[in-house]
Amino acid sequence: MARVVLFALVLAQTVFALTCSKRATAFFDPTANGGSLLDDAGDGLGEPLNVIVSGLSSPDVLTDDGIVNFARAIGFSEECLDIHLGAPQSANLGDGNGPVNQTIELRQDFDDPVIGTCLESLIGGNHFRVYRQNGSLADSGALFLAVSQEENVTTGHTISPDGYDVGRDALVSAAIGSTNFGGVSYSTTAENITGLIAAGSTGVNHGIAQDGIVTLLTVTIV
Repeated sequence: MARVVLFALVLAQTVFALTCSKRATAFFDPTANGGSLLDDAGDGLGEPLNVIVSGLSSPDVLTDDGIVNFARAIGFSEECLDIHLGAPQSANLGDGNGPVNQTIELRQDFDDPVIGTCLESLIGGNHFRVYRQNGSLADSGALFLAVSQEENVTTGHTISPDGYDVGRDALVSAAIGSTNFGGVSYSTTAENITGLIAAGSTGVNHGIAQDGIVTLLTVTIV
């Protein structure tokens, strides 16, 4: 009986270790397994996945509630009155799940997490879509963000000129260092990565060129 219990304990520890090791990486390159660093915005075009929240971040950050709380700490909230206009976009992160719709879309809240995103819907601002890499082929747990600065409602919320790079840089600037929201404090570091997506406008929604830089954020709850 004692041997059976010991075997069960060893097996459980082994499974736990294997599970942890699968996520002991910042992210997997989606293109290695047929994915892309462009999401699918329709008509064969896509928006750059230009920020990655590392799978090495604190686990609570990588949950649905966790990314929303972190977003609020850096000036974003859920959509105005929880109303989303337009179809969701999808992304293939090369993790074996194929194209998957965005988990959530978050908008700049102008320091008012209750109604600030309603203002963003009117005058424009920064926003991002979230996709999670968690399939059996590449289970990093990382969150891939499609970040962009958009114009006001009279333009149909089209992306601003240079809006992909501008949006990414603004989000990263707000995130790095120390932030907090809802009693949770974060320390965030950033690393720019090249080679994941080609610079230029080929395949990019609205034909807006981007510089080919993807910023990796590692977010630690402190």
